Amino acid sequence: MAAAETTLRLWGEDGMDFDELAADIAAEARLALSVSDEIKTLDKRIAALYEQVDPDRIVRSAPGVGVVGAPQIAGRLGDAARFANLAAVRSFAGRVPHQDASGVAARAGGPTKAGEACLREALFMAADHARKIDPTLAARYHRLMVQGSKHHNSAVCTLAGVLLTRIAACVRTRTHYQLRDTDGTPITGQQGRAIIAQRYAISPETRAARRQLVTTTRQPRRNERTKKEVAKRSEAPPVPQPA
Repeated sequence: MAAAETTLRLWGEDGMDFDELAADIAAEARLALSVSDEIKTLDKRIAALYEQVDPDRIVRSAPGVGVVGAPQIAGRLGDAARFANLAAVRSFAGRVPHQDASGVAARAGGPTKAGEACLREALFMAADHARKIDPTLAARYHRLMVQGSKHHNSAVCTLAGVLLTRIAACVRTRTHYQLRDTDGTPITGQQGRAIIAQRYAISPETRAARRQLVTTTRQPRRNERTKKEVAKRSEAPPVPQPA
């Protein structure tokens, strides 16, 4: 009854005009189908262009890259051989630490984020999937999360830089990415998943602690900034009042 009364208040005693509603839905459906057709056309164009750029599908051979990520990485990275070294590749993608240096001090921060944003996005998504397949990446992710107390996003950003370096090395040498165990033994993707589940699983408690860590470390900084602003306002000279 409450729902019925709310409906009457919303639409009036005559109720909803279902013919008009059906016409609106049909218009939205036609627009959605048109967009879907455009996406399919673009996917075909992208696939054809990717085959021209990377006919051996070397980029796609990397774990976690997939059909969507491979053209995105290959297109944004360009010819990996044009870079002087692999460090230049990481710098192009913004996957190098920010340097804050002066004449007497130097400090390294997080990634610069000065590189190709679309490439960084594709690498982040690929690395998040690759850590579930490649034991060498999973071992690093596990170490960063458990021993380094890093947040998930921070750990995946580190893996993205590693994955980019490996992809660039494969492209430069014209070899496919080879999954290996941490001792160098070649493995399959199924074997990689089994190894990761056995050795490098992250407990829910650890993940919850890392999420809590970010929340608790940001709040004191905000409080400290607020205290400074209050102190600065209290030190300001009083505004003269009119007589």
